[in-house]
Amino acid sequence: EDDILVGTPTAGRQWPEVEQLVGFFVNNLVLRTDVSGQPGYRELLKRVREVTLEAYAHQDLPFEVLVEELQPKRDLSYNPLFQVAFNLMNFPDSTEKLPDLDMVPMHLLSVEAQFDLAFNITEDSHGLDVSLNYNTDLFEDATISRMAGHFQTLLEGIVADPDMPISRLPLLTDKERHHLLVERNAGTRDYPKDQCIHQLFEAQAEQRPDAVAVVFDDEQLTYGELNSRANQLAHYLRKLGVGPDVLIGLYMERSLELVVGILGILKAGGAYVPLDPVYPPDRLAFMLEDAHTTILVTQQRMIKGLREHRAVVTCLDRDWEIIRQESSENLKSDIAPDNLAYVIYTSGSTGRPKGTLINHYNVVRLFQATEHWFHFDNTDVWTLFHSSAFDFSVWELWGALIHGGRLVVVPYLTSRSPEAFYDLLSSERVTVLNQTPSAFRQLIHAEQTSAETKELALRWIIFGGEALELQNLKPWIDRHGDCCPQLVNMYGITETTVHVTYRPVTKADLTSGSVIGIPIPDLRVYILDQNLQPVPIGMPGEMHVGGAGLAREYLNCPELTSEKFIPDPFNSGAGNRLYRSGDLARFLTNQDIEYLGRIDDQVKIRGFRIELGEIESVLVQHSGVREIRVITHEDTNGEQRLVAYYVPSPKPGPSVSELRTFLKDVLPDYMIPSSFVPLEFFPLTPNGKVDRKALPEPEETRPELESRFIAPRTDVEGKLAEIWTNVLKVERVGIRDDFFDLGGHSLLATRILSQIPDSFQVKLPLSSIFETPTIEGLALAVTHKLNNQSGKSIDTLEKIEKLPPDVNIDELSDEDIDVALKALLSESRESGGDNE
Repeated sequence: EDDILVGTPTAGRQWPEVEQLVGFFVNNLVLRTDVSGQPGYRELLKRVREVTLEAYAHQDLPFEVLVEELQPKRDLSYNPLFQVAFNLMNFPDSTEKLPDLDMVPMHLLSVEAQFDLAFNITEDSHGLDVSLNYNTDLFEDATISRMAGHFQTLLEGIVADPDMPISRLPLLTDKERHHLLVERNAGTRDYPKDQCIHQLFEAQAEQRPDAVAVVFDDEQLTYGELNSRANQLAHYLRKLGVGPDVLIGLYMERSLELVVGILGILKAGGAYVPLDPVYPPDRLAFMLEDAHTTILVTQQRMIKGLREHRAVVTCLDRDWEIIRQESSENLKSDIAPDNLAYVIYTSGSTGRPKGTLINHYNVVRLFQATEHWFHFDNTDVWTLFHSSAFDFSVWELWGALIHGGRLVVVPYLTSRSPEAFYDLLSSERVTVLNQTPSAFRQLIHAEQTSAETKELALRWIIFGGEALELQNLKPWIDRHGDCCPQLVNMYGITETTVHVTYRPVTKADLTSGSVIGIPIPDLRVYILDQNLQPVPIGMPGEMHVGGAGLAREYLNCPELTSEKFIPDPFNSGAGNRLYRSGDLARFLTNQDIEYLGRIDDQVKIRGFRIELGEIESVLVQHSGVREIRVITHEDTNGEQRLVAYYVPSPKPGPSVSELRTFLKDVLPDYMIPSSFVPLEFFPLTPNGKVDRKALPEPEETRPELESRFIAPRTDVEGKLAEIWTNVLKVERVGIRDDFFDLGGHSLLATRILSQIPDSFQVKLPLSSIFETPTIEGLALAVTHKLNNQSGKSIDTLEKIEKLPPDVNIDELSDEDIDVALKALLSESRESGGDNE
């Protein structure tokens, strides 16, 4: 902090007068000191002196009047203006003139009890005696003992060099510093740098060629078949010029071909650049151009989703007859572990996504360094649940294939349906499950509401991608316990190769914060202040990661690379670097690290890493938007949502539908805010910055959409509208409102579909809400199901669609509907209208 508020008590009288006082005459002074600008101690002393003299000159103003004037947020749990008190009792003459402390009113000696923390300093002829009083609800005794040591170390540093900038003055004792920098990273070790990812797979294929390697729906490939196909693709790509560090675009749906494509690119020496099919064309075009991809591996049905580009296209389905003529033998490779394996793009604060370059060794050493914890083997069954454009997929893919296990590629719609995925986990006997906390919450709900409890074979559930709120695991642990399967929280970053820390989760942790454990053995984790100095145990700072997992760089972003990948100030060896994560964390006394959030505007929602600045930089380009701020908002269900606040220019400004359409052309769906709130102006802090905390909560009203509001006409539509209102937190929903325009996303879609069986006794597939994302469309699907179950005419549904929206069809029979349609057709002919 560079704006410090400390309170100090004053009686407004000299000590001889104090002895005669009766009653409570103590006033609290608030000393506000500016410590910005890197002042030395002498300069700071001048500032404090000026502040203190001014405070004593105006000490007659009662503290209560000050509070009333400033109107701070009131809370009975803490003092309104300051929480730390500094009580100096410096008697000017010899000890003979000191008052008998037994005679001093107790409120003068214990006034600090009402504060979180109080320093009491008594000066006498022998020096300074310091005592600390503290709120035991907030501080542990060990913390205060360390703090006392920090204070003494600080004073010693000041005496040694009073002109040193205070930010560089020592705070930690030598013992603490050694503990934080050395002992906490004592397990750091290196692993052999002699193999690439695909070579580990080839060893498994040689040992177990007939074992099933990968499964997708009703298809499967053995290790021998997968190796053979990947070799054929690799030989083919080599003839196209692929070699070490050549970047190859990979634009494919989930399938067996996806795994063949990734493996074939690596065998050819290239690095794959995954392009998620759900990304908008503009974003895909930028990634292809930015990566300078000369070759694109895809499927024929996918080509239409891309804009014009310069890459040579290889379609694994269309061109396979040509590819299969190549040799199926392993290539004699000149690829080294330092060569690139993949480039994954993440959201960028500048408005453009940025590519992170990861080499083979980074991935290989990840599994070597974690082997002693997990002991994965060829009996394990893994799911490829995540997109290949999300680095969690790297852990899933190679966790299975380099250990000889079986990889189940999860179809996209199954990955978005917790019920279907729950069935898949059971039927495929999955043993290793990797999930974001958001997705796992949906899976817990699916199991709780399932008509029958499935038998699961899980032995590991590994969390990553976003902060884990441990209390959300209680329903799962209550049902399954905490050791079979074992739950593990693994904090990770794309730039440090998937995972950084490891922490088994137990039932005792359910009341803890987001504890992420200890570093992987070949990584170093430091928690530093803004001056790259280690912070004490228990104090927050920015997490910095060093060691073998660091990415090579950001693609085509030298300035950002220099900003984020910095020289390691604690290890001066050549090439030693630290990655500045931007994550706020603290060391706990038990060796654990606790994750506390971000120090910037980056957020993670449903596992997706989002730079709010990227959304803002796109929206501000709209001609009708003058200013824009995007924040996250937690709804009543605990879900994090994006909310965009904007000042339109000119008024009334663009509609919500127009803004959503504008964003959809550039950003993926998970970066589209669920709410847009127009404002006259932004609230500002005293420093003139936008006060994000003062932005109003989004109203639960129907946003302005292109489609006009049409109220539900039937019981089915009415019940569906009620479900949508509760899930989307929107007061009013029309039957032709688009689910996604109302702020919906895939996880909310699963919540809606999970409630349909309770209301209608029918189940709909997740695809139904993507194919017909309106209440009207879902109502037809529900009615189809009901008619099938009751044996009624299905043709009725097509007829119902053609009736005007104001016709009440609840009580119409098939014959009534036929009569109504014939009357409409006759009326249309008479008026010369379109019969359809």
